[in-house]
Amino acid sequence: MNTCIIYKLLSKVLLVLAGAFSLCLIVGALNGEHLSEDQSMKAFVMSIGISLILSAVFHWLGRKGTQQMFRREALCLIGLSWFLATLIGAIPYILIVENCDYADAIFECSSGLTTTGATAFENFHEFPKSLLFWRSLSQWMGGLGVVVFFVALLSSLGAGAKILFSNESSGSAADFDQGRIQQGAVTLMIYYLAISTICAICYKVAGMNWFQAVNHAMTTIATGGFSTEANSIEHFQSPLIEWIAIIFMAISGTTFVFVIRIFMGKFHILRHTQEVLWFYGILVGSTLLLTMYLVEMTGELPSADTFRSATFQAVSIMTTTGFASTDFEDWLPPAKMLLIILMFIGGCSGSTAGGVKVVRVIIALRGSMRSIALSFRPNLTIPMRMGGKPLGESAIQSVIIFLMLMVSLQICSMLFVSANEPELTFLSTFSCVQATLFNIGPGFDQVGPSDNFHFLRSSTKLFLSLLMTLGRLELYAVLVLFMPMAWKKFS
Repeated sequence: MNTCIIYKLLSKVLLVLAGAFSLCLIVGALNGEHLSEDQSMKAFVMSIGISLILSAVFHWLGRKGTQQMFRREALCLIGLSWFLATLIGAIPYILIVENCDYADAIFECSSGLTTTGATAFENFHEFPKSLLFWRSLSQWMGGLGVVVFFVALLSSLGAGAKILFSNESSGSAADFDQGRIQQGAVTLMIYYLAISTICAICYKVAGMNWFQAVNHAMTTIATGGFSTEANSIEHFQSPLIEWIAIIFMAISGTTFVFVIRIFMGKFHILRHTQEVLWFYGILVGSTLLLTMYLVEMTGELPSADTFRSATFQAVSIMTTTGFASTDFEDWLPPAKMLLIILMFIGGCSGSTAGGVKVVRVIIALRGSMRSIALSFRPNLTIPMRMGGKPLGESAIQSVIIFLMLMVSLQICSMLFVSANEPELTFLSTFSCVQATLFNIGPGFDQVGPSDNFHFLRSSTKLFLSLLMTLGRLELYAVLVLFMPMAWKKFS
């Protein structure tokens, strides 16, 4: 293990966090907070100082290291950087929120960086503007990934950048035409910033003030779901704002490289977009089913409001954004079951959405159909293709293993949560795990869209924070940290 390169790059992550805290200071100052009077401003100054000091320490520890990076260094770095960012990012909550429990702070920061959107605070809407901005900014950074940010900014990583990008972004470095992966990551950052800006302008035109528009744009594009208001998007009572959110949530749940290429006029990619077609097909089908269920529940004829409400929740849940335009806890059981399925599927690979990703569901379904066919025609050759490219047996097997790991982890996590929180109902226990492991945010019953996770024990909240990180990094970058063989010295 080349620990020196890990130390050196962790120092860069801390510099990114120091820069983010500086932005929060500026936002606080613009909104009337003063360094001499407000604890929030002092807290961010302290957070910047801690980040810079730790960055200097890590840089010194890695000063003699080589630039050589293998896959295990990349995986360990991603996992460690996420845990470190969570611990440092929790400091403002601890220093600003009165009587803040450390588990609440870690849960909130983890929920932000992993774009989960669940909250452990009952009155978050009363936070100072600077802290509200940090909640949203943490999701915006986590959406594209802290690691992708510094890969884009560093030109000295060489082949290591390709390994880091591929493992952090849940996409493939081969998706880019450019020869250098840094150029691809920079392209992603420019697109991410541009679409966030457009979304903020649209929200402002639709009736939000600039602070609300910028915050909601960041959490919409990150498919995170944090809001500055207690009752989320429902607060604005605006069909236009809801349709804007629907459009940008759907775009953000689509593979970023696909959208970028469409904007560049490379329409030939439409011939190899099974995942995107499945994604929008599932959304359309789910919307129609939810509309039917709502009509059945209300006993009224279909209306524009019914269709919009069904569309909003289908898109919000499948893209794992977690915004709420209504309390879907009151919906019929079939509607809730459909939402649970959408939570599991999630968005496209290479997007900011969570879940197991549409591409894995497609491969698993096709692999299952092939296995059934081979059970009575064992000598038949049935090739599988995805995106116009043939799928090898190892790729199919890795998808099946990943899905098995996720389901097994969900079951084991439910056992832990139910033992630790015996007062929770089965649906609440299931929702706690589902909403955090798949980075959704809201669940059902006691952790529904109008509730929060504050009432849970500290140990439960810390465990759910770990699940968020496991889900965001798709298991391996975290699990590898607990493998002794990964820490052996490289030769």
